[in-house]
Amino acid sequence: MKQNLRFTMMDCKLTPYLMCLLLIGAFCVTPLNAFAADVLDPDLVLYFDYEDFKGDTVVEKSGRGYDGAINGKVTQSNDGKFGKAAHFVTGSFLDLDGPNIKPEDIPTEGMSIVAWINVEAVADMAVFNARAGDNTWLVHPEARGSGKFRWLNRSPGGATIFDIRAGDNKANEWQHYAGTFSRADGKAILYINGRNVGEEKARVGTPIAGDWDNGARVGYNIDNNRPFSGLMDDLNVWKRGLTEEEVNGIMNDGVEAFLAVEAQGKLATTWGRLKASK
Repeated sequence: MKQNLRFTMMDCKLTPYLMCLLLIGAFCVTPLNAFAADVLDPDLVLYFDYEDFKGDTVVEKSGRGYDGAINGKVTQSNDGKFGKAAHFVTGSFLDLDGPNIKPEDIPTEGMSIVAWINVEAVADMAVFNARAGDNTWLVHPEARGSGKFRWLNRSPGGATIFDIRAGDNKANEWQHYAGTFSRADGKAILYINGRNVGEEKARVGTPIAGDWDNGARVGYNIDNNRPFSGLMDDLNVWKRGLTEEEVNGIMNDGVEAFLAVEAQGKLATTWGRLKASK
């Protein structure tokens, strides 16, 4: 049988294309099996599209299973940017059970937080919040009462890595928030509606605080301050710094469509390289 297979492969005129298919199978299928079958992207930590509410929880769509437990009044709205959205009444939030987030899923070398928001007033409102076991407030993506937005990360012990306050916070209209940070690049950028409105070089070289043991929430700080009031759609949290192109892709198409286009592009690139090397 082995001799017959060898003879067939040697004599077949389509051998280069068959080899390409075999290589694509080796390089593209195997990595998918390396992750859970339903994980959308290895760097996507949290994803709430707010399309599925189940009892007292909002279903989390990254494939990691970090569903948000509703506290207060978080309801589904038909007025989302992409389909449905979540409406947060002041003081309400999603509890993500921070201490039980897996260590490998917590961003330390980079972080991006992206969401469509439509706030009911120009006030201090937390989009997402997490606090480490040493009481470090490690992240603040916020709409601010000053009329600006805020994007911040801190290291273990509370050292501020960056603190950007920029953009034009407006009430009663959809705005796209995207804060990105890459430790390797040493830079943080805040994008509002896909446009770079502020950036800052890292003040320290240390990583982001590496646990959420004092809690993680959507829509309300851990100490019950800065409540989010209004609509939120397509919240996604990554453990790397997204590029400007990626931010705009997510903003325009949504997370799943963006990932589908990205995967198609990677497959086309792989196929092109294989054909060129034959």
